[in-house]
Amino acid sequence: MESKGSPPVEPHPQGLTPVVERNINVLLERRRQEQVTRALQARIADRITRFAGSMLFAYIHLALFGVWILLSTGWLPLPRFDRTLVGLAMFASVEAIFLSTFVLITQNRMAADADKRAELDLQVSLLAEHEITRLIRLVSALAQKAGIHEAHDPELDELEQNIAPEKVLERIETEHNEFAQKS
Repeated sequence: MESKGSPPVEPHPQGLTPVVERNINVLLERRRQEQVTRALQARIADRITRFAGSMLFAYIHLALFGVWILLSTGWLPLPRFDRTLVGLAMFASVEAIFLSTFVLITQNRMAADADKRAELDLQVSLLAEHEITRLIRLVSALAQKAGIHEAHDPELDELEQNIAPEKVLERIETEHNEFAQKS
């Protein structure tokens, strides 16, 4: 519904409103800043983890381990250097230890990032809930003043109440603990 005197709202050329575009740009800039300010060790761990999770890494290992095995077992006409493959096993074990460490470092950082996003989501949700509650109160008051029958709906009284997030968390924890004890 348009108000008198205001121009019709035209859709944004890219299908996004300016507010959504602004929010996307703010989030992207925030990510860039976090990348720049991240510690050198974290950036190195992320790069190693990213490379270790690639098909190129798998192909390189397939080639290296394949050649190592072929040389060590005598399939290639070159001197055998690791007849029992103990060297290969030791190399693979040490590599696995380091790769596991790099993956854990990256996962810890990603978990911390996820915690930050969850906290932001919670804050935004609480703000939205508060704003919606205020809007319900305003609309309800307007509806009562206008004599609209739905203004007397008992459910509106419940919706007009602010939610206490700490009570919601306490209830969730209680239910979770009771469920865990039954399991």
